[in-house]
Amino acid sequence: MSRVNIGVWYMLFASFCFAIMGAMAKELSSYMDSLEVVFFRNLIGVALIGLSLVKSPIKEQVGGKPFLLFFRGFMGFLALVAFFYNIAHISLADAMTFSRTSPIFTAIFAFLFLKERLNLKQVVALVVGFLGIVFIMKPNGLRLDLTDILGLLSGIGAALAYTSVKELKKYYDTRVIVLSFMLTGTIGPLLLIVFNDYLHLEFLKATFVMPDLKMWALIAGLGISATIAQVYMTKAYGATKAGIVGAVSYANILFSLIIGVMLGDSLPDLWGAIGIVLVVLGGILVARGK
Repeated sequence: MSRVNIGVWYMLFASFCFAIMGAMAKELSSYMDSLEVVFFRNLIGVALIGLSLVKSPIKEQVGGKPFLLFFRGFMGFLALVAFFYNIAHISLADAMTFSRTSPIFTAIFAFLFLKERLNLKQVVALVVGFLGIVFIMKPNGLRLDLTDILGLLSGIGAALAYTSVKELKKYYDTRVIVLSFMLTGTIGPLLLIVFNDYLHLEFLKATFVMPDLKMWALIAGLGISATIAQVYMTKAYGATKAGIVGAVSYANILFSLIIGVMLGDSLPDLWGAIGIVLVVLGGILVARGK
């Protein structure tokens, strides 16, 4: 098989695993608050990264950007909390589509903060993507539902995190960058659960529930599917061009739609379907422009 075909198959498999991860999170959300789901998702990640560092210690890195490192972790944590809250309260396909707006926002932030140029094709892609977001949200005047706001937060937060990674890779080992996100996503939920009585934002409120055997099985499935997805996504980007892989990654919306319907989600209405198609089209155009 050619490297392009291998990269495509790797990313299709990674996209499927990401959809499975979303399904596991949705099922877990029936038993525990979304914030606790985030905690267990990141706890598994911390353990895996920790084992990696023990097995293969970091030899050398520049360092010196602790605040940017924390910013990456914090924004990634907020994006994940928003994403998992939406998974629990709207269809899996819509939640996944909101999160997949991150490449659109990344292109904007890279232009604003990293001085990367936007060509005409990418500007058209951004317009198409934003139209898709509007169709999915179907705003009533200037009023948006909480899930719409959190959907935007999941895309914007992830985009800010990804944009910071471009700078952080000059100073830190990749595992350190990932660990900053995982640690924030582990400690953050614990603090929020402890100070639960003082919180007024619904999506940040949670009461800790001790998992039973079924929940532990779902937690294991969540961690395993997320880890496999990350591994094969990395393999895909190493096998072929980023533009091709980025475009194929939007298959996770289709997988999420199918799996979501199997879990009881309703099919999107006409406007929602048009919005999903436009977001996918905008994202693919952005990816191809890169």
